[in-house]
Amino acid sequence: MRAGRVPDAERLFAAMSRRSTSTYNAMLGGYAANGRLTLALSFFRSIPRPDSFSYNTLLHALGVSSSLADARALFDEMPVKDSVSYNVMISSHANHGLVSLARHYFDLAPEKDAVSWNGMLAAYIRNGRIQEARDLFDSRTEWDAISWNALMAGYVQCSQIEEAQKMFNRMPQRDVVSWNTMVSGHARRGDMAEARRLFDVAPIRDVFTWTAVVSGYAQNGMLEEAKRVFDAMPEKNAVSWNAMMAAYVQRRMMEEAKELFDAMPCRNVASWNTMLTGYAQAGMLDEARAIFDMMPQKDAVSWAAMLAAYSQGGFSEETLQLFKEMGRCGEWVNRSAFACVLSTCADIAALECGMQLHSRLIKAGYGVGCFVGNALLAMYFKCGNMEEAHSAFEEMEERDIVSWNTMIAGYARHGFGKEALEVFDTMRKTSTKPDDITLVGVLAACSHSGLVEKGISYFYSMHRDFGVTAKPEHYTCMIDLLGRAGRLDEAVNLMKDMPFEPDSTMWGALLGASRIHRNSELGRNAAEKIFELEPENAGMYVLLSNIYASSGKWRDVDKMRLMMHERGVKKVPGFSWIEVQNKVHTFSVGDSVHPEREDIYGFLEDLDIRMKKAGYVSATDMVLHDVEEEEKEHMLKYHSEKLAVAYGILKIPPGRPIRVIKNLRVCRDCHTAFKYISAIEGRLIILRDSNRFHHFRDGSCSCGDYW
Repeated sequence: MRAGRVPDAERLFAAMSRRSTSTYNAMLGGYAANGRLTLALSFFRSIPRPDSFSYNTLLHALGVSSSLADARALFDEMPVKDSVSYNVMISSHANHGLVSLARHYFDLAPEKDAVSWNGMLAAYIRNGRIQEARDLFDSRTEWDAISWNALMAGYVQCSQIEEAQKMFNRMPQRDVVSWNTMVSGHARRGDMAEARRLFDVAPIRDVFTWTAVVSGYAQNGMLEEAKRVFDAMPEKNAVSWNAMMAAYVQRRMMEEAKELFDAMPCRNVASWNTMLTGYAQAGMLDEARAIFDMMPQKDAVSWAAMLAAYSQGGFSEETLQLFKEMGRCGEWVNRSAFACVLSTCADIAALECGMQLHSRLIKAGYGVGCFVGNALLAMYFKCGNMEEAHSAFEEMEERDIVSWNTMIAGYARHGFGKEALEVFDTMRKTSTKPDDITLVGVLAACSHSGLVEKGISYFYSMHRDFGVTAKPEHYTCMIDLLGRAGRLDEAVNLMKDMPFEPDSTMWGALLGASRIHRNSELGRNAAEKIFELEPENAGMYVLLSNIYASSGKWRDVDKMRLMMHERGVKKVPGFSWIEVQNKVHTFSVGDSVHPEREDIYGFLEDLDIRMKKAGYVSATDMVLHDVEEEEKEHMLKYHSEKLAVAYGILKIPPGRPIRVIKNLRVCRDCHTAFKYISAIEGRLIILRDSNRFHHFRDGSCSCGDYW
């Protein structure tokens, strides 16, 4: 079994005339060590008299494989539990970020050994809960140098270098790790003078001490000093070479990084990952992929880095394809990889793919932690499935500030202001303190739902009640809130009273309000300010043109078109996407390339007749061309979102929602049309545009026409 020769071990085991519990344990441990968890589980049930070692072996295997629910069930079943059992439960849950559950098992343990105490201390430190780590540390006195160093490193990680220094000064005995921690801590803070002073007075130095100084100079942009120390090192290891290479990567000096990489006598997987990440961050995806393909050995970080490169670069298809390849290679999917692919599913509204990922991450034991759990929440909200988002939130065994903020912002973007505020009220009853992002979500919820007075109340009380000082994002929400409600003068006065100059986003909110309430003068003033700040913002030219067109000011529309041409501003083309049977279909206005376009256009023609019988009238005042009404109607009929919705109705079985995503804001005509279509076809249509979500059902929209 230790040699990985599982079939040979099985044959030998089968040939034995007598077997002891130790024999069974050897097989059980072998299955676990060789990654045969399913066999280990079934084999465990065949052991005639399992002992504590048997239980602990399987318990550890379940914990390592992230099958935490199964681990908890086995733990509860154990007739006798020893310190090893409790320590396995502490470490397993701590490793997955479930610190409260780790503490639960720590408190249950009748006898705690050094492993228990250090395991719990490490759990707090690893998850950034430094005050709880300190409280635990202060509750006893028998700590060794490893524990002192761990807490000191925790303070460094949390940027509390003064507390780390106090620990360092109090230490009964310092080792080389203690000195390295303080050198790297001051370097991370940017205090290279103190880092170098400690380095010079350290009684003992090793290769990591030297490397800490190299990394410190590199991270603080002092490349020449870093190179000088690197060249002076009496001994270099892979970490040293990687630190110097990372210095070049951080400065986007990829040629120099490549030269160092080629000269390295001792490359490891981290060296390859550094180059891969560097190329990815520099936007050199072809070079990143070439490095990835040449790697003699890949780890979970390699796959996650390549996935992140594709995902952040907007290469959705490549991201999903690489993730499938990762599965075929049998590579263990870590939390970063899951988060990247969930983000990609969210970007393209690939709900079916996202739900399949949800199942996989639950099996991997990641579904209940914050890191992947938060990505899962965002995916469901961005795909328009609030019910699944709510369920995933309820299933999370631990929540952080990001979890609460994602729920509040998700409901807000869908226009469900009441639900967003209910989540906020629940959050306030927990130990999680609202931050500035929380209040942005709350104000946005009020804005999208027309809760004007509530929004005003929250805005003017947030510093007093929550210690949050209003930032530009909060003012933008308030300008949007007042503007949508038609209180344009109040919005303008608020902008004048701000402690900083308005930015383009604020003027954009005012321009949007001017469009809603057809105030062309205010709209023109807002647009002029935006053109000064962002002369290439095509959306604002189009928005002002819409205001002019709706008022019949065609000369002004022509002026805007001419201005765009003179300034080289190009209108962003509108696209819409819909996922059908795990495949994403993309449509543009008047699409002529989709293989089923004839069926789609035929269906839309028939639908248009039925809509007009029901009272639908095209919003021809939106067309930015002075042409005949009939031609305007034709131009509106084949917008990308209408084509996507029509295709969804044709292909998605009745009873299931039609989910469409658009890269721009939905136009007023399509918004009206979808209300009629939802009633005529009896379908729920969920449209995500660049600003928010719209849920069309039975002839009405969740936004209440307040968008």
